[in-house]
Amino acid sequence: MTSREEAEEAVRILLKYLEKDHSREGLIKTPARVIDSWDEIFSGYGIQASEVLQSTFNAEGYDGIVLLRDIEFNSTCEHHLQPFNGRAHVAYIPVERIVGISKLARLVEIHARKLQNQERITKGVADDIEEHLSPLGCAVIIEARHGCMTCRGVRKQNAVMTTSAMRGVFFEKAEARTELMQLIRSSPLSN
Repeated sequence: MTSREEAEEAVRILLKYLEKDHSREGLIKTPARVIDSWDEIFSGYGIQASEVLQSTFNAEGYDGIVLLRDIEFNSTCEHHLQPFNGRAHVAYIPVERIVGISKLARLVEIHARKLQNQERITKGVADDIEEHLSPLGCAVIIEARHGCMTCRGVRKQNAVMTTSAMRGVFFEKAEARTELMQLIRSSPLSN
């Protein structure tokens, strides 16, 4: 494992690469600030899905769709170290157990707060729900804008990437997918 001092030195080296006057006042504490921010941005490495999904409740016979939509997230592309952000929609149909809705948002955060690609986040959230809740079905749909497309390369500001993972009845039954998509498209609560 690399020490904090080694990590800060790596940032200093990058600053030397980027900035002619890398020792100016505004950059002196930058290595420490970068490592502090990365500790927060990449905090998903320190948490397991099993920790978040361990507290479940009796579903009490509820067998409809449970959907938490519009979960905002920020992540970092592992290919270019550029940010990408968007929203996730996470749904499942319980069999015996349900989980508090904040746990679904935390699950998205665990996966997003790592060096990632959007496909892996989508699959990972669905895998964890399937493994820990054993639902009749689960679905994860993620929409995101990627810095590697907006600020470099093709520079397409309005491009949105959508990924999905459909498991169980959401994969097998068109009616379940249709109901889910109608719930996702329905208008949000008004204030």
